[in-house]
Amino acid sequence: MSKLGALSVIFDLDGTLVDSEPNYYEASRQTLAEHGVPDFTWAEHEGYVGISTLESVAIWRDRYDLCAPVGELLEATNRRYLELARAHTRPYPEMRKLVELLAAEGVPMAVASGSSPEAIEAILAGTGLDAFLHTVVSADEVAHGKPAPDVFLEAARRLGANPADCVVLEDAAPGAAAAHAAGMRCIAVPYVAAQADAPEFATASLLLRGGQTEFTAQSAYAWLRDSAASR
Repeated sequence: MSKLGALSVIFDLDGTLVDSEPNYYEASRQTLAEHGVPDFTWAEHEGYVGISTLESVAIWRDRYDLCAPVGELLEATNRRYLELARAHTRPYPEMRKLVELLAAEGVPMAVASGSSPEAIEAILAGTGLDAFLHTVVSADEVAHGKPAPDVFLEAARRLGANPADCVVLEDAAPGAAAAHAAGMRCIAVPYVAAQADAPEFATASLLLRGGQTEFTAQSAYAWLRDSAASR
């Protein structure tokens, strides 16, 4: 029996397990430039951290008065992102260590992401994380993306876990809100430090305001162990 008991752990992917946001920004910037929006900035991109690509392009269409259908914008952005993701996506070293620690104990784990199934597969394969993370849910597979709880509840269902026994690791406010709505505990590791005061992060069981600079595998594992022991 694992020291974490019945606990299951669900990881967000982008900005949590891997630093993929620069790739998403570049894919978004190129697609918008192609459709007449030449000055999309990183600061603007930060507002889309934590929501699905499908939802992002739907917002662009209204915000920038684009004529292209949502499906066309989504295909172009996903195609560009996959090219970038396959070329280079950096996993966070301490997150990888945590995944390896949990895998060594047989703790059930899943990835629940707003990215497309193809993007998730490409990143996990490219980083070698697919050796440890076999249960994967994309927001494309459920009715509603984050901040709705659907993607986390589906991950728990596939793991055969009670949502109350699940802990989510998230970097974005919509993801923290989704974990809370799913009845799951959350370790929040904000990708955008300035967003650490967002009310959604106040629902997290553990908030690391310093983001990845504050996160260590050993401290996260210790928190998970203590959390399991207290239940």
